[in-house]
Amino acid sequence: MATATSSSSPSSASPILCASFNQDSSCFSIGTKDGFKIFDARSGRLCYKRVVGAFSIVEMLFSSSLLAIVGAGEQPSLSPRRLCLFNTVTGTALRELNYLTSILAIRINRKRLIVILQDKTYIYDLNSLAILDTIDTVPNNKGLCAFSPSSEGCYLALPASTTKGSVLVYNTVELQSLCQIDAHRSPLAAIVFSSNGMYLATASEQGTIIRVHLVSQATKSYSFRRGSYPSTIYSLSFGPSAELPDILVATSSSGSLHVFFLGQLINQRRRPNKLLGSMIPDSVNDVFEQAHHHVLHNVVPASVKSYVTIYNVDNVPSVSTVSALRASIFIITYDGNFREYSLNVTKLNESSWSLEREFNALETISDNPC
Repeated sequence: MATATSSSSPSSASPILCASFNQDSSCFSIGTKDGFKIFDARSGRLCYKRVVGAFSIVEMLFSSSLLAIVGAGEQPSLSPRRLCLFNTVTGTALRELNYLTSILAIRINRKRLIVILQDKTYIYDLNSLAILDTIDTVPNNKGLCAFSPSSEGCYLALPASTTKGSVLVYNTVELQSLCQIDAHRSPLAAIVFSSNGMYLATASEQGTIIRVHLVSQATKSYSFRRGSYPSTIYSLSFGPSAELPDILVATSSSGSLHVFFLGQLINQRRRPNKLLGSMIPDSVNDVFEQAHHHVLHNVVPASVKSYVTIYNVDNVPSVSTVSALRASIFIITYDGNFREYSLNVTKLNESSWSLEREFNALETISDNPC
């Protein structure tokens, strides 16, 4: 799924107030001071637009006509304390929910609707909109959360501390806490689930180490070094594999795109006869795992907030045990630009990048249906 970082507002100079991909990365939405737009990410076509005022949250339910939208509060009818479930086919509100404080984030899948406030999280049944549970949380001013798009692994992740990078993982089907993961020494900056909810990636405010956690074994994690100097991680995204995720991507305030290869590494660690992998502690393993990290510099302007998602990953058969890999990566930036990159990695671990297409979502005026 797309929305992988905190929902803290971008700088006032940014023309975009919110941006997110839908759960299968086929579409993306942007909210501005004028309204919101929905695009087909694969073709770049504008599917829907509504010009009625400023929106701070626009979340899609896959490629359906259902949106969860929240106003930015610049006019009374678009209160930041009101959630509207909106139908893009009829152009009408299906239901409105009001809260005592501002809504900081919304997450949605086919079973659950999640509403994040500063110190409370509400869990709803999507079909009936009945409140199933209310979680009292630590102050979550950025609205940081992650929610699995899977209806089976229907997990929610929330910060569990304001002083360190601890994560509460909650099962929204059974309505109980699953585990708490002490992921980092510094507070969290970004969290995201894999598509099946089995893995959780985390980054702290330092941004130097990204960790991938096996949710069923909260103490087991895989660490990747992004860099030596601190950088704000804007977004994280797993590859769309239904089983073991192939890759994890990240964008940061440095303007670089980072890709970490997971599949071969996790498979190696799973095997008990791999003495090296089983004996070396995680802190030392960080050194070895540099081979699993590829970087594309200057992908976006430095310090411009961005969201990244992996649309497609293809493993190219090889006569060796290591396959080549191709991936399509989409990026939205808060200056309005959409870019698609193609990543190719050979079986010798040599990578090459190409910019396949780009356009400015703010300047798109056509209104062709998807």
